[in-house]
Amino acid sequence: MPGRRRSSAPEARESIQRAKRVRSNGFSNRGPIFLTETDSASNWPANRPPLLDDLDNLDGRREDWRARFAAADAEAGIETTAEFEPFTQRNDMFTRAFWDADVQSEGARAFFESYRAEAIPRRGEGFSQKDFALRNAAWSVSDIFSNRGNDVGLREGFQAAIVSETPVAPEKIEIDDIAALTREIKRIAVLFGADLVGITEIDERWHYAARVDTRDMSDAPLELPEGLTHVIVLGHAMDPELVRTYPSALAGAATGMEYSNEAAATVKLATYIRNLGFEAIASMNDTALVIPYAVKAGLGEYGRNQMVITPEYGPRVRFAKIFTALPLICDRPRTVGVKAYCDICTRCADACPPKALPFGPPDDTVHNRSSIRGVKKWTADCEKCFGYWARIRTDCAICMRVCPFTVTSNAWSRRLWRRLALGRFRKLALWWDRKFNKAERLKPREWWARISGG
Repeated sequence: MPGRRRSSAPEARESIQRAKRVRSNGFSNRGPIFLTETDSASNWPANRPPLLDDLDNLDGRREDWRARFAAADAEAGIETTAEFEPFTQRNDMFTRAFWDADVQSEGARAFFESYRAEAIPRRGEGFSQKDFALRNAAWSVSDIFSNRGNDVGLREGFQAAIVSETPVAPEKIEIDDIAALTREIKRIAVLFGADLVGITEIDERWHYAARVDTRDMSDAPLELPEGLTHVIVLGHAMDPELVRTYPSALAGAATGMEYSNEAAATVKLATYIRNLGFEAIASMNDTALVIPYAVKAGLGEYGRNQMVITPEYGPRVRFAKIFTALPLICDRPRTVGVKAYCDICTRCADACPPKALPFGPPDDTVHNRSSIRGVKKWTADCEKCFGYWARIRTDCAICMRVCPFTVTSNAWSRRLWRRLALGRFRKLALWWDRKFNKAERLKPREWWARISGG
């Protein structure tokens, strides 16, 4: 494996202040990185960070986790097995595309290059110069954060937590009423742009065993500060009309806008908390898997399409998080009947072009090194999924578009459908959805006509 490099927060801040960056949505200004044969997927799962190679230590940690989280897991519908181990971020599909020869392709390169300013329009509706321009502009605020630490291996918000420019105040505020403080924090999160807010306890099982140093795609330590106790999970709803245009470059603007909104909201809320005298770390896709945190924070249920399906917006939500030492009251998971409906519905799996989504019940299937081990759940074949993204050179999310919970109209018919779907008449709701909800793609030209007044 490549040598490990450590990057401290002071080093990152100094580098950020002096460096001039080019806009790029890749992991390194050097472009894709090819490693040696010893790092190919054919050697999986031997290529693991030292944390997971210490099996005795891992067995002890599993016992501790079972004792600490068994009750909370039961309430959240989370089921782990004796084979559970934390996920190594180097093995997620987007990172593998930069080091794993089994995933790298011309399509993958073109996918990442299309997020640069020189994206090349192509034939096909939704892939014009205007479509790419809107998508890439939507990502621009997120890109400022993710690119500023490139030369020290920190892709903030994706392969590393966002580095704070604000020190923790030396004096803590006095807290007389934790419940009142919790309500205040949630309302301020909404003020800063979040659509959903939930709070849960720190659960290190979902923290990456190692983050990624993007200079050479090697494993690097997370280096979270000690004393963190809670996670504030923020949900940002994606634009429903843009979601209807998936798959297209235009639809990618819905994703990019919420990543940019996440970056701004998490930094603002973390800065506020740090000024109160408590540690707070802003985080997006980095540091930990956000889906289990969102479920434990009561924001939704895990669905067949690998997404958190929320009561308010269905699956069209992006999640971010803040790790903090601020004393807060945790929310409880909400089980409203979404999983029970997903048990009988295969709408997303039926619509998936590469057939990457499962049709059967949840299990602990491990398709490849991009699957977390030891969690009983619906698991996608991420290699098939990303392979399709690479072929069309933009994100897909058809599974989000066709999910019946994505339709969040307040019309009486949709309200009735939801009552049926979340209750004992869910089979009637399934019949109704198949017969009347076509979930047809909105043509990108129609989206542009609407906003231009045509």
